[in-house]
Parts: sequence; structure tokens; C-alpha cells
Amino acid sequence: MATIRDVAKAAGVSAMTVSNVINDHPNVRRATREKVLEAMTRLDYRVNVAARNLSKGRTGTIGLAVPQVNSPYYSRLAATIITAAERHNLRVSIEQTGASRDSELAALSMSRNRLYDGLILSAVGLGPTDAERLKVDHPVVILGERFFGGPVDHVAMPNVEAAEAATSHLIERGCRRIAILSGRVDIVDSSTLRLAGYRQALEKAGLPADPALVQTVDRTDMAEGAERARKMVESGLGFDGLFCVNDSLAMGALRGLASAGVRVPDQVKVIGFDNVKESEFLVPALSTIDPDHDAMAERAVHLLIRRIEETEPSTDHEEFFSSFSVVIRESTGG
Repeated sequence: MATIRDVAKAAGVSAMTVSNVINDHPNVRRATREKVLEAMTRLDYRVNVAARNLSKGRTGTIGLAVPQVNSPYYSRLAATIITAAERHNLRVSIEQTGASRDSELAALSMSRNRLYDGLILSAVGLGPTDAERLKVDHPVVILGERFFGGPVDHVAMPNVEAAEAATSHLIERGCRRIAILSGRVDIVDSSTLRLAGYRQALEKAGLPADPALVQTVDRTDMAEGAERARKMVESGLGFDGLFCVNDSLAMGALRGLASAGVRVPDQVKVIGFDNVKESEFLVPALSTIDPDHDAMAERAVHLLIRRIEETEPSTDHEEFFSSFSVVIRESTGG
């Protein structure tokens, strides 16, 4: 296998110049760079990434801990983070925490032992009282709706504003009795924040907030969405719009409404949240909120790399909120 010295000799330059070309140093003349690259190609030189990373005390691998790997939202999140990491020549190792506080704490404490350079943690089980537990001796970025007030960087989506926009879209389409299908509301997470946005939209439109229209489920998956939507119809609960706090619930709700003989969007208009890939292939195609997953993934990876490369730990941490857009499809008459 060719070495840097072999390339340097073939190109007629120093080994340091070859190293500068490999690391894309800006102060290498174009002609010299081309000469070195030609020699690398001719000698079939391959950069030993593992050796280079180890020389820096790094592995070239970051960890990603998510509640579920088989849900539409988290599988898409993982895919976008992997793509963002690849642009920085990083590999991603994925863990599943099962939305358990203990498993999330284990991911935090064990990431150094698992030879990650840093960890991106989608926190669901942890809460603000666990802020001190985030003070670990390796880089961590938190994804999700739990607010810890530091001591790590945090990437989230504007849940309240986006949920308000989703509900307002239903109002603009003529809905006046809008139900919400939500997860638990006894803790501060995406469900409670999106419920707040739903209520804000009703208040601004001058519509009454009927407590019976707030429907909560233990699991925010398709099966629960289908079952609850069907029961809502069978119970005689009158509603002409339905905002689901994620697309899994919304996809299930479409099935449950169809089973109950309700036509979407003619009788009930439905909108979800997350814009998972499957949502556009349903019949009817699902209107939803797109929280810009790519921007969230890119910023999470960027922040983690910044922490990995800093020589002194920083006490200045960033809170990043993505943009969002309302994706209008057939389920709301689009």
C-alpha cells in the first residue's frame, strides 16, 4: 500500500505538502495540488481514516440515541442525521432507548465507553430536573421538546407556532368543531406544546374550546389513531376537523374514520404533523406540518462537531429552532 512518502516522492514535493492536500489546506497552490492528486491516483493511495482519527484521539463515529427506530418519524430523523454526518466524513451508530429515562441516562453515561466522539440524544424520558445529569465529559446535543436550560446544545422545532398554523389551516378550510388527537398532556413534551398551539388558534379565531374535543391516547401510533378516531365517531362526538399531533396518529385516524363511514375531507378534514414520507402516498394524501428535518439534522451535527473540535469546554450553549411549513394535500381539500 502506498504511503504519504511514496506520494511525496512521486509528486516531487514534501510529505507535509501531501498532508496539506489531503486535509484540503487552503494555502496549497493549484498546480501543486493537482500534481499531488495525480500522484495519489497513479499510486492508488488511500487515506487511512482510522489512523488519522486515532492520531487526533477520535474514532470518526458519533452516537444517535432515539426512542424508536421503527417509527416513521424517528427513522426519517436517523436517515437525515446519517446524511448530514456523511458530509463531514462521520459514521453514525444508532441506539434505541424505548423512551425510557433510564435508557436515555445510560446512553449519556456509556457513550464514551462505546467510543463515540459525541452523542446526539433525542430526549423523551428525561426532564428539566435531569439537567445536572447532562453534565458529562464528552460532547452531547439534545434533540426534542424537553427544555433543560443548559448545559448542552439543544435542537427543536417550533411546536406551538406550527400547531397553531395547522389548526388555523383547518379553520381557513371552514372547520368550526376541531378535535385534537394528542399524547399525554401531564408532562411538557411535543404533545402539550402542540395542544397549546391548537388552543391559541381557536382563541384567535373566536371558536369555543370544547374539552370533549381534546382526545388523548397512551401511544401516539397508527393503531391508537385508528381506534380513537373510530370511537370518536361512534360516540356521537360531532367534529368537522381533526388535528393529530403526529403523522402516525393521523394515518391511523384516516383508517379509523374510513371504517366508521366518514368521508375525508368532505365530512372531516384531517391534518398531521412531521411530514413523514408515507403521508403523501395515502388515499387521501395527508396534509401535515413539515418541520424541516434536514435543517434540524444539519444543525445538530454541526453543533456536535463544534463541541468535538473545541479545545476548551464552552459554557455558551445554543438553542436552535427549525422553520416549518404547512403541506396542503387532499385530506384538507388541497
